[in-house]
Amino acid sequence: MPKIIVVVGFGPGNSTAVAEKFGAAGFTVAIVGRNAERLAAGVAALKTGGITAAAFTGNAADPDSMRAAIRRIHAELGPITVLQWNAFGGENVGDLLATDPSDAREVFDVAVVGLLAAVREALPDLKSAGDGALLITNGGFGDASPETDAFVTSIHAAGVGLANAAKNKLAGLLAARLKSEGVYVGEVVIYGTVKGTPTGGEGAIEPSRVAGTFWDLYQARGDTRAKIT
Repeated sequence: MPKIIVVVGFGPGNSTAVAEKFGAAGFTVAIVGRNAERLAAGVAALKTGGITAAAFTGNAADPDSMRAAIRRIHAELGPITVLQWNAFGGENVGDLLATDPSDAREVFDVAVVGLLAAVREALPDLKSAGDGALLITNGGFGDASPETDAFVTSIHAAGVGLANAAKNKLAGLLAARLKSEGVYVGEVVIYGTVKGTPTGGEGAIEPSRVAGTFWDLYQARGDTRAKIT
């Protein structure tokens, strides 16, 4: 039975590169996102490259949607080996003091609630795989430093900063919790923009570097975090 990687938050850039990297190593790739048209194009491109792939619609901010997507993947493709979380959120919260406090809850919908729901649903598969893993894409805006906080505030990206920080802590807690269960947790923290994405420009990071770093973490199953600048 082939190994299966689930890539949540599929789109151009990191998620495509991760799907290609693991798919080239023999994994069956399940891509998850809200845009069915984008997913269909992604599956077609992966298949053109000789990768077995399938698409599943799901909203990373909705725990019920994530649980349902994981269940469909298991039923249609088989047990999941790797869950790769590339979804991100918090973009709608810019200036904290100009945001209604109740609206700030959405910052954690993708970074914590959706991610945790997907992990819990996939956990029996990840534990039984023998080499099961949770791989998380994150960004440097979550760093707890005065310099980072000043920069994030100046560009009105407080929501992304909070989401990154929460996801970073969650990754560490899950790594500690799941180590004894035989499930590896690895996080790649990106400091900069990525080529192929809406914010990527001159000097942006190649997504293949991100995918290669995830592959190295998965193979070594040692360090929990890696940084890319």
